[in-house]
Amino acid sequence: MTKTGESPYRTIDIENLRFDQGAHLLIKHALTSIAVGERIAVRGRDPELAVHLRGWCRAQGHDFTLPDAQSKTESKTGDAHSTGASPLMAYVTRGGALTGRWRNAERAGLADVTAQGAVLDHPSATWGLAARGATVEAGGPRFLFTLSSKDEIWADGVPRLYAQAAAAQWDPATAINWDEPFELPSEVEAAVVQVMTYLIENENAALLVPAKFLAQLHPHFREVMQLLAIQVADEARHVEVFTRRATLRGGELGLSTVSGQASLKTLLDEPDFTLASFLLSVLGEGTFLNLLWFLEAHAPDPVTRRVAQLAAQDEARHVAFGVGHLQYHISRDPSVRSRLAAAINRRYDALSQTADLNEEVFDALVLLAAGSWQPAAIAEGFAKVQRLKVEMDNGRRARLAKLGFSADEAAALSSLHTRNFM
Repeated sequence: MTKTGESPYRTIDIENLRFDQGAHLLIKHALTSIAVGERIAVRGRDPELAVHLRGWCRAQGHDFTLPDAQSKTESKTGDAHSTGASPLMAYVTRGGALTGRWRNAERAGLADVTAQGAVLDHPSATWGLAARGATVEAGGPRFLFTLSSKDEIWADGVPRLYAQAAAAQWDPATAINWDEPFELPSEVEAAVVQVMTYLIENENAALLVPAKFLAQLHPHFREVMQLLAIQVADEARHVEVFTRRATLRGGELGLSTVSGQASLKTLLDEPDFTLASFLLSVLGEGTFLNLLWFLEAHAPDPVTRRVAQLAAQDEARHVAFGVGHLQYHISRDPSVRSRLAAAINRRYDALSQTADLNEEVFDALVLLAAGSWQPAAIAEGFAKVQRLKVEMDNGRRARLAKLGFSADEAAALSSLHTRNFM
């Protein structure tokens, strides 16, 4: 409780409460009600109060003084209240916000991403895992986050994309009616299973690439960290639903080819986040969007249609982040564009001896688009798959144009994209 009439300053009486019982909390609470440089009086009956209060004030950066009479007594006895015969009265003057043990602390940017200067270009390695906007005490360990530059990972739309991603999460158990009845000819079911088998291995790669970089990211860029974490969760969910659809009728999964695995391995082997994001999200997943839309349009059953629809919604966000990140990076360093072109050429050279798209996948797509084994239907299905490849090429060109490549450059680079689509 507060005593009055004993001091011209606000007085708090901590009674018999000791520092090892939490007395400092009452003093800290009282100090928050006054300005820096103002004083409170502390009254208490703990025989060790003077010693502990003095040490606490020194550590916290506050000034500690005793009234003249008690100061003289302390100088003679070494403790103004060693006998416990009368209460101790001491004065505490509030120090600055970053004094004492916080004297060399830093403010780790600002928590609100919309505020000016909230996200810094090069956050300190000593901020470690601290929340953005926190006060970080000096002397902490340095954390090795290799992705610690804003230019390397940021995009202007990241906060919005994260909010959208968090709101758009769906549960495979409820978003898809796995019990919806349908019957397919065995050849059509086999075609669906082969396409699902192909999708699974590609989504495994799309999961592992961002997961690899996630652990290298400085937590100061929390929206990117959260967005990549959701992207990993998205891909895990896609693997689940593609697997459930492939095994829905109890058949064996389809073929995985050497050329397909080799193509995906180049994505996992890319050590640079910007280049990996470009090859995976801007080119690969962008191309995959066309494939998912194709499957949604030509799915022979409602479960396959729903699976493709939901996966496409997620992949669209992944592509949007990839494009946004590259646009941001290029706006600050136009030379990045030449690195992107070189990455496409390196990947093309590495895969030049591999085969075309898995023949089993190509034939399965033709059959799904045809809808029957009639010669005219097969011809139409074949034409639709060829149009799909043209749409994929056009989509890649459009995204490359957004990154500042000329029409001729975009056409040439798109033509070098892996024949495995991803």
